[in-house]
Amino acid sequence: MPTHSSAPSPAHDPAHDPGHASAQGDAHDPGPGSTPHPVQPPPDPRRWTALAMICAAQFMLILDVTVVNVALPALAADLDLDRTALTWVVTAYTLCFGGLMLLGGRLADALGARRVLLTGLALFTAASLACGLAPNATVLLAGRVAQGVGAALLSPAALALVTTLFHGRERPKALGVWAAIGGTGSAVGVLLGGALTAGPGWPWIFYVNVPVGLALLVMLPRTVPTTTVVKRSAGGLDVPGALLVTSATGALIYGLVRAGDSGWTSAATLLPLLGAFALYGGFAAAERRSRTPLMDLRMLTRRPVVAGSFLMLVATALLISFFFLGSMRLQHVHGLDALRTGLLFLPIAPTTAIGAHLGSRLVATAGPRACATGGMAVAALGCLPLALLSPDSGPWTTLLPALATASLGLGAVFVTATTTALGLITPHEAGLASGIVNTFHELGGSIGVAVVSTIALGATAPTPNGLTTAFTLCTAAAAATALAAPLLIPRGRPHLTGGPHGMH
Repeated sequence: MPTHSSAPSPAHDPAHDPGHASAQGDAHDPGPGSTPHPVQPPPDPRRWTALAMICAAQFMLILDVTVVNVALPALAADLDLDRTALTWVVTAYTLCFGGLMLLGGRLADALGARRVLLTGLALFTAASLACGLAPNATVLLAGRVAQGVGAALLSPAALALVTTLFHGRERPKALGVWAAIGGTGSAVGVLLGGALTAGPGWPWIFYVNVPVGLALLVMLPRTVPTTTVVKRSAGGLDVPGALLVTSATGALIYGLVRAGDSGWTSAATLLPLLGAFALYGGFAAAERRSRTPLMDLRMLTRRPVVAGSFLMLVATALLISFFFLGSMRLQHVHGLDALRTGLLFLPIAPTTAIGAHLGSRLVATAGPRACATGGMAVAALGCLPLALLSPDSGPWTTLLPALATASLGLGAVFVTATTTALGLITPHEAGLASGIVNTFHELGGSIGVAVVSTIALGATAPTPNGLTTAFTLCTAAAAATALAAPLLIPRGRPHLTGGPHGMH
């Protein structure tokens, strides 16, 4: 699953990126009163080693989006987790990851990307240890929140370092390696989660991060040169904005989860949902007043950014929901163990990657409208058998081909979402648009799991009819998005030039 676009994070708007300025030509006289573009130093000989270390850190973050899915039944049994707690095990991480990512980018600007990267990695590693040692739901969920905060610090800082370590023709290659991490991390997470849960036990889905994190904490300071870190004054940090948008999404997810227990018209459901809308309104008001807003709300008036963000939200919600529902069905309905469940999900990685490759070609030739419509139509057709067939149908002949087909379509949609948001706007807006799209990506997974868990699960175990209803909703969502895509996406083709901000 291509989880992060290859454009710089919002903390690295091309207008302020020294590497981008260099690519445009440093021979310009900046004129009186302007800050001259810095001359790029010679390429650091350690840059490719640093890239490998940075990508390894990012791989851990993407892995943890899905690594818990296969372990959920074991977690529920050992820690006595009810349906609500089980849902938050998945969503707490992606909620904090997505909700605080823009703030993490601002911190990388203010404090330096190298420092923020190491801080985020240290927090993520310590939180992983806490999750593995968790004796109850409270400790586990607190650890997942801390993991999400660490990821929100690490990811934008890591991407910022990639854009400052590499210049010229090397930068697109480095960003391509970065993007490939997202294409494999989620599916590998499900497989690794199954193997570890069936082997040493579910705590090891978290323990495995600890030695890797400690090794990276030792290696990264030696391979990432301090000279590549360009501190830029952020003019202040919009902490209230970050807290408001994260709290709003948390209230939204809580209301969606409560609906499964209390009903959609109960006060326990409606009050959190109304509170979420109030908090989103407060976020919008805070951003308008802030001198250094976390998100430039004017970007949400740009049709390409809105269309790309919506596509990313829906595509991510569907794919993470497939992992969640598929894991529940395989283990509770078909009685497969965690390892065989993880193996069954393995084909989703190559089909998503193939879909992304085909999507990148189709976007360039037929345009994003056709690619988004076709991709979502394939996703809907792939999921349709799961909405029509008996829940106890054989997984190898129904679930596997259905999800593989759906992921093929979603792979194309991920590419389309990124190219729509970043390839149909001016280059100087690409950094900001990238941050918005990446935020919608992480939040999409949280919202998707919250909705389908409400439909599919009873107290803890899923019901066959609930699973069928949830897959029916996924099919309808994909079909509706396919119909809406031609209306949402503006005409035109993405810009295929522009260094790292062009679409490759």
